[in-house]
Amino acid sequence: MTFERPARPNRSQLSVPGSSSRFIEKAAGSAADIVMLDLEDAVAPPDKPAARRTVIEALRDVDWGARTVSVRINALDTPFMYRDLVEVAEQGGDRLDLIMVPKVNKAADVHLLDVLLGQIEMATGRKRIGLELQIETAEGLQNVDAIAAASPRVESLHFGPGDFAASIGARTTSIGGPVPDYAVLGEPDGAGRRDPHLADPWHYVLARIVVAARAAGVRPVDGPYADFKDEEGLRWSARRAAALGFEGKWAIHPGQVETLNTVFSPAPEEIERARRILDALAEAEREGRGAVALDGRMIDLASIRQAQVMVEKAKRLGLA
Repeated sequence: MTFERPARPNRSQLSVPGSSSRFIEKAAGSAADIVMLDLEDAVAPPDKPAARRTVIEALRDVDWGARTVSVRINALDTPFMYRDLVEVAEQGGDRLDLIMVPKVNKAADVHLLDVLLGQIEMATGRKRIGLELQIETAEGLQNVDAIAAASPRVESLHFGPGDFAASIGARTTSIGGPVPDYAVLGEPDGAGRRDPHLADPWHYVLARIVVAARAAGVRPVDGPYADFKDEEGLRWSARRAAALGFEGKWAIHPGQVETLNTVFSPAPEEIERARRILDALAEAEREGRGAVALDGRMIDLASIRQAQVMVEKAKRLGLA
């Protein structure tokens, strides 16, 4: 069976504890592109069965409007995964769009989930469920190309900075924020002082994920920025991800959603510039000219492709 991946907006992915009906209802009214009901890290082990029931009731009863809804199950190496997957997929109704899977380590993990979901769908007649996969371990990153291409059910790859840092033994307790020791000393100033310059310890990981995702035709999404009171830090973290080619980023607090939606949306001037490039191309074609120029500069094919991507994204987001 073949599937066509939906072109879902994924600028902001709001994570909500699956144990809290109040937080779930509040998230349903937010401006987040995707709301993810979390049965993993946000729920203590003794509370997981009750949280699973809360999530199933919310999927059935809450008015989600046109919003995409995801549920993060527990990892495959836990005793909770099977019951999470089966009960949520069988009982959650058709408002369940996606299953988020933490700590995916190899393509075989995806194959297992694909088979189970396919059998559930055939047995219940429910609509197809997509998969979101978290890259959170050294093994997962090593196998990221195969993971991304493991099933047409896969819709997105997500970076999990906290667990990934633990997996590689990084000396940090920050999640998504700067790592002060990952720095180099600059040249001495006039007084002989040498200031440290922070570097980005996650650049390789993020670049690796975005390339694997784009090669497989799935969405790359950055993980959370844990200091939800630091709006400026969140904005710069999101700008870095957007510059690398990510579709969006996790929000762990509703107050982060607006910033993420803004950063991962094309700005009006960017959309206008892209439209002018495409208009210049169309005019050149009408006049039989092979060369395309705009504002005194030649436009090459790469610029045209970038403009096409920009305009198409703006249309998907309702901005053009």
